[in-house]
Amino acid sequence: MQIRSERMRWVVLVVGMLAMTAGSTFQFGLAYLIPAFRDEGLSLEQTGLLVACPTAGVMLTLIAWGAAADRWGERVVLSTGLGLAGVLLIAARWAHGAVALGVCLALAGAAAGSVLASGRLILGWFARHERALAMGIRQSAGPLGLALAAATLPGLAARGTAVPLLFLAALFLAAAGTTILLVRDPAPIPAEPGRASPVLEPAAASPYRGPVLWRIHAASALLVIPQFTITTFALVFLTDVGGWTALAAGHLLAGAQVCGALSRLAAGYWSDRTGSRLKPMRIIAVTTGVGMLTLAAATAAGSGLAVPVLLFLGVVAVSSNGLSFTAVAEYAGSAWAGRALGIQTTGQNVLTAATPPVLAAVIGAVSFAPSFAVVAAFPLIAALIVPVPAGRQDPAAAAAG
Repeated sequence: MQIRSERMRWVVLVVGMLAMTAGSTFQFGLAYLIPAFRDEGLSLEQTGLLVACPTAGVMLTLIAWGAAADRWGERVVLSTGLGLAGVLLIAARWAHGAVALGVCLALAGAAAGSVLASGRLILGWFARHERALAMGIRQSAGPLGLALAAATLPGLAARGTAVPLLFLAALFLAAAGTTILLVRDPAPIPAEPGRASPVLEPAAASPYRGPVLWRIHAASALLVIPQFTITTFALVFLTDVGGWTALAAGHLLAGAQVCGALSRLAAGYWSDRTGSRLKPMRIIAVTTGVGMLTLAAATAAGSGLAVPVLLFLGVVAVSSNGLSFTAVAEYAGSAWAGRALGIQTTGQNVLTAATPPVLAAVIGAVSFAPSFAVVAAFPLIAALIVPVPAGRQDPAAAAAG
């Protein structure tokens, strides 16, 4: 029985990671179809709205999917959401006009939101000293999905958007099938004698009565700003300021995405070894803030140091994501984990959507160097918000026992 449980938890993790990869490829990969959408007669403004539709759908349903996972378990919720997303993308293949296509993409995003609220499986299948690494593996699906989109969607779109949409649908349907066949919700973990279980109490009181979860949510949302500053504007920076060709810059940044995925695993391993989620998160936040200030100074000086600092930030800025998700899940406990992770991801998605247009306007007004200096303030504020009092145990660690 122990061998079966040992095997099952890794199966569950791999299937969850594949589902997350499918969701990331769809949600963030549609930008690679912009040329194909324009070739089909859509304006740049229309294509921009289409690319934003999946994220809009995701933001509307994350908390609801989290509550559903808390009530019915992740196997049912994941397979239902993934299957619906696949069917809606098949419908998008035959949608006529930008409005119909946008509705299909938004509804598919709403269904795919089930994936982003699914981290509570990690609570039941992995012990505390393994959870951050497991969550880091799961969260590495974000950059891996972007890499998959970059590698496949432009080529598939050579003759239009129909084939890429069906490819994305196939990813979701395959993930739904593997979820039904392979995922099992963990059995409830009884409390130790004389101590209430922090992880799996079905009638647990709301963890939002205190400030800890709100502070973790706020800090992790602020850390999205430097992450998507680099993700969105690194290519433009390298071509406009560094004089790189778009092809060479794209290859360089694709390598940085892979390293970013590995950095999430490394951060998880570090967290598990130290027994803290939030102290490493604070260190990463400070490092990111200092890195953004260094990038601003190097850019203002016209220094060649700007490129390696940019790549460094492309790796470090994404590394704390799994730590914040693990801290939220542990502090909330399984009775609230789905909703808490939904709130967490909703906040991150709001700033993910807001960062590119706002920063584009700032860069257009004052250029790159001052813009990078402004962005540096957000991770430094996040470092102050992270609830890690000096000399005391992580609140999440205390809650998880």
